[in-house]
Amino acid sequence: MTESFAHPTALAHVRLTVTDIHRSKAFYEQLLGVAPAMDFSAHADEPGIEQDRERLYGGCIFPLGDQLFGLRPVAPSGQRFDPDTVGLDHVSFTVGSVEALHDAAARLDAAGVEHGAVTDLGDAGIVILSVQDPDDINLEFTAAKG
Repeated sequence: MTESFAHPTALAHVRLTVTDIHRSKAFYEQLLGVAPAMDFSAHADEPGIEQDRERLYGGCIFPLGDQLFGLRPVAPSGQRFDPDTVGLDHVSFTVGSVEALHDAAARLDAAGVEHGAVTDLGDAGIVILSVQDPDDINLEFTAAKG
């Protein structure tokens, strides 16, 4: 390895492929509590948008601290996510405390969004709250214990 090699220190962004950009955008706005910083979802049905990188393929990007979380609407309608195939297993979002996990659970309850229990993962040193997105992608909110 050369000394000029750039060792990654964090993820810059994650983008999920979704079947219905409008449904997914509304879900993630509720889940994350923030509107997209860039949003081309109103153009998702325009010819050629699925190949237009500058217009995010008809998708949107949410700001999460120093990182970005995006949605790309190119999956066929009716397709469902499968964590047991090559690719993504789940996405985990960091929150500041276990109390924030309980707050997130209450916010999801108020919005009528089904979710798992706030769960202590023992020796892993973290506590999680799981939820499925509209395409059945598993998401977690994660907080360090203590």
